[in-house]
Amino acid sequence: MDLTVRDGRIAAVEPAEGSPPRAGELDGRGGVLLPGFVDLHTHLREPGGEDAETVRTGTASAAAGGFTDVFAMANTRPVTDSVDRVRWLAELAAAEAVVRVHPVAAVTRDLAGAELTDLDALVAAGVRVFSDDGHCVDDPALVDRALRHLGPAGGVFAQHAQSAALAGGGQVDATVAARLGLPPWPMVAEDVVVARDALLALERDAPLHVCHVSSPRSVEIIRWARERGARVSAEVTPHHLSLDTTRSGTGDPTYKVNPPLRAPEVAPALRDALRDGVIDVVATDHAPHPAHRKRGPWREAAFGMTGLETALAVTAEVFDGTSGVDWRRVAEVLSHRPAALAGIDGVAGRPLAVGEPATFCVVTEDTPWTVSRADTRSLSGNTPFDGREFGHRVVLTVVAGRAVWRHEATTAERR
Repeated sequence: MDLTVRDGRIAAVEPAEGSPPRAGELDGRGGVLLPGFVDLHTHLREPGGEDAETVRTGTASAAAGGFTDVFAMANTRPVTDSVDRVRWLAELAAAEAVVRVHPVAAVTRDLAGAELTDLDALVAAGVRVFSDDGHCVDDPALVDRALRHLGPAGGVFAQHAQSAALAGGGQVDATVAARLGLPPWPMVAEDVVVARDALLALERDAPLHVCHVSSPRSVEIIRWARERGARVSAEVTPHHLSLDTTRSGTGDPTYKVNPPLRAPEVAPALRDALRDGVIDVVATDHAPHPAHRKRGPWREAAFGMTGLETALAVTAEVFDGTSGVDWRRVAEVLSHRPAALAGIDGVAGRPLAVGEPATFCVVTEDTPWTVSRADTRSLSGNTPFDGREFGHRVVLTVVAGRAVWRHEATTAERR
């Protein structure tokens, strides 16, 4: 098909003429057109972590991955925990961002888990998603109060589920902890928080979003809660869908992440949960770090991996069946559903139809490419997929009619 874009919107969708592209036209032949992706979980690091990422470099990385909208987590320095900090980030994004940035506000002041932020004022300022990500809001009374505020106001509480009593100092999955001589981060430390918060969400009829699910038992708890009417949603990261302790068990801090990579049988269960719809979305938890923070002894290395530029490739593998990739499901988990959960479905995750915003990406099918740290648009190169070959990649990203990413094939790729 030929897609005509005019004044930031799709003006026509017609059968392709087949002639070479003319001036002002982009050639997407052989590609799949998808709505722009929405990431509910991006760490842009600015302010305070500009040696790892900035709003400009992080959103450039997002564009290269097909993302047109990213939700910037609050654990910056200073923390995004007030209306003034939200406005500051919005102004910075307006000046520097390559794609649209939506501030996530902290649930508790300074992420300290002791005092709620002014949730009502933050909702009035336009914030939709609230999270202390990087820290669990471990006090059930605080979680209950947050849900009671956010439910009626239209906000969403996104929980980093990690019981401090069970995994406060955990470093790796319990199955490899003893062998590596490191403190364990067992899956049950996630499960108990998910169970508690799901019950509170059910009691308060308030939306709860579970960040980076890494346990099959958490999946079953979410399923159970939904069957009883709880408004619980969940995300899974590309690395938890595709990697396991065979990597982290080597002691290479490239694979140090929170929650940790799990035993080999877990990733297939998470892929099944994503296909079944119990897990709603793929979210990257893009966590850039400078090289020196991912080297040396495991205990001293930082938690986290980049993920914006490889999320589509991993997700396409999950939905690749006997008849090829189910691109409708890919669009659902990377675009439609996250946009709806975050309340931006008026501008993002829209159908590719005449009159709709021209916000989309083009993905190549069955075109092998190899991930390289040297080629990333992120300021950091801590990808866990360096050297891995994938079959699908984003070659064009457009936001409201403006091309923000276009992949130029190298000589090797053209061959």
